[in-house]
Amino acid sequence: MSNRVNIGLAEPEAYKALMGIERYLNGTKLSKTHKELIKIRASQINGCAFCLDMHTKDARKYGETERRIYTLSAWRETDFFTEEEQCLLTMTEEITLISQAGLSDKTYEWAAKLFDETTIAQIIMAVIGINAWNRMAVATRLHPPVEVEAN
Repeated sequence: MSNRVNIGLAEPEAYKALMGIERYLNGTKLSKTHKELIKIRASQINGCAFCLDMHTKDARKYGETERRIYTLSAWRETDFFTEEEQCLLTMTEEITLISQAGLSDKTYEWAAKLFDETTIAQIIMAVIGINAWNRMAVATRLHPPVEVEAN
């Protein structure tokens, strides 16, 4: 498979706009772990290998465990995630799969019990951001770099 258009080269202003969301998210109170869980889970749903490769590496760099990363696609079947993480993962799934039902009232009410409005807005923006990156990477067939592993 070959890459398609490089958005950053063809439309640098569009790429900068998307990077603006990342700069905004870097200034939020969301933890690095929470942001990476959102990015990994949305990327799993969207089938974005490039983003999965990047964000699993980033998550490990920020202290996330292999065990939680490996089981993230089946997080409901584990006791590895806090209630706050379960809520933001549910939000991630419902927003990513927006055409199925969207962010449900039940999930929103759960979030409102755990987070203030600013944090809810930041979670929503984090999900929107990674979904935009996933769509760009999948649409342009951006692939993770091949790394040669030492024996």
